[in-house]
Amino acid sequence: MKKILFCSTNGHSEKVDFKGALLKGQAPDKGLYMPESIPSIPLERVNLFSKMSYPEIAYEVILPFIDDLVPGVELQTMLSDAYNFEVPVEKVYDGKYVVRLDRGPTCSFKDFAARLMGRLFQYFLSQEGKSIIILTATSGDTGSAVADAFYGFDNIRVVVLFPRNEVTDRQRRQMTTLGGNVHTLAVDGKFDDCQAMVKQAFSDPDLRDLSLSSANSINIGRLLPQTIYYFYAFSRVARDGEEVVVSVPSGNFGDLMGGLIAMKMGLPIHKFVVATNENAEFPEFMRTGRYEPIRPSKNCISNAMNVGHPSNLARIFAFYGGQMDENGRVGKQPDINSMREDLYAVSITDEETRRTIKQSYERYRILLEPHGAVGWAGLMRYLDTFGDWSPCISLETADPAKFPDEIISLTGVNPPLPKAMAKLNDLNEHIIEISGNYEDLKSFLKQFA
Repeated sequence: MKKILFCSTNGHSEKVDFKGALLKGQAPDKGLYMPESIPSIPLERVNLFSKMSYPEIAYEVILPFIDDLVPGVELQTMLSDAYNFEVPVEKVYDGKYVVRLDRGPTCSFKDFAARLMGRLFQYFLSQEGKSIIILTATSGDTGSAVADAFYGFDNIRVVVLFPRNEVTDRQRRQMTTLGGNVHTLAVDGKFDDCQAMVKQAFSDPDLRDLSLSSANSINIGRLLPQTIYYFYAFSRVARDGEEVVVSVPSGNFGDLMGGLIAMKMGLPIHKFVVATNENAEFPEFMRTGRYEPIRPSKNCISNAMNVGHPSNLARIFAFYGGQMDENGRVGKQPDINSMREDLYAVSITDEETRRTIKQSYERYRILLEPHGAVGWAGLMRYLDTFGDWSPCISLETADPAKFPDEIISLTGVNPPLPKAMAKLNDLNEHIIEISGNYEDLKSFLKQFA
């Protein structure tokens, strides 16, 4: 089997293997790494996944990208260690399912990517006797998942930027109570400001000696593990040859890109519902063919999706034959007709999100948090528009306990607090406050030179 190489969406950097793409994070030309080719898994093999555990499916999906960079036994051990929690797939009604991706240590779907990524970083860095700084921006759950996944590694420092006023108290505490090798920076700005500062740091020649890498979904090592749970969810709800509709609550679009890779690998997908909150730049693009970022992004209750220019759109454009640079400028239009064949994009307002949380509990006794509610509302909109389809899968991306005020006010239910979150209020926070000026971040990072 030919080794898969990774190339930049901006087209100017040299091709690298998975290890090189993982450790670099972002390509030197500021583009994002994409696999030059995407391997396929025969449908008859996919049909056998129903008898496999999550780590076993993960091995089948990830191995072609990693190839011989990690011995098979080592990779299997990493996967069993990373995915040591349940992944419930709940039937709501008539072939409509919610897959709960919130049972990891930080109660977010980001755990699926961050835990494997952390183990891969540790493996490759230990091989070379090197250390690295993980620099990442978060709009909610990425920061806590990355901080937890990399916490305590003696050859890795973690620096997390988050918008000071746009994460919940529990989301913040999951990042700020760790300390040690984890440094949390509260930015006076929006998530897009945090993301722009991180990208600028990667291309700053003054920081060249710092060995910076990213754990955002701009890093291909964060993205590829997100293909796995599409195969897993499919294996639990579909019979041989059935096509599924999958609704994906979308902010920075890494989750959707993982799904597109899964589809390209051979997963039978009828349609992706791309459900955004009121940051509707992508639904507007799908409607008009013109892409215009939303700056500043709108502050919605599904806060992890408050993204006015999703980084992974560069990959999605490349997937459909187009080109977009890191600032959202379109160099070449993608094949929008093919995109419309695969994707149904819809924007869900806060009012609709709240109504969905309330109604889904009253009708089906299913508890959704704001991001999962955006996904479920998007799925209902799709079915209302195009008629019934089964099976359907909607992703629930965080534990409802992260959003207690909204859940209690809408349903009267105080969501059970997972053990991992129950202790947070008793721990001290470690926060460094900075402005939205890049020089503040640069000054902080230089202390590690």
